[in-house]
Amino acid sequence: MIHKQPNTNGMWQEKDNTLYRAFTFGDFSEAFAFMLRVALLAEQHNHHPTWTNTWNKVEIWLTTHDAGNTVTEKDRKLAGAIDNIL
Repeated sequence: MIHKQPNTNGMWQEKDNTLYRAFTFGDFSEAFAFMLRVALLAEQHNHHPTWTNTWNKVEIWLTTHDAGNTVTEKDRKLAGAIDNIL
């Protein structure tokens, strides 16, 4: 469980045909717990992010591959769902 509000480094940014957002947590466990929650959301939405994790930082890029690697409503819906778990 995430115990404190993460530093989200701003809101989602649209760049290079992706929605991008970085999150910084208190430690690796909080970052990994967040990733687990996002993974469950991704399965529910049948839409999976490109992401990285380094210690307490998680970066997420959303794009719809089957729409020519562009940002679509699927990306915006998953971004909103991710925002709702913070």
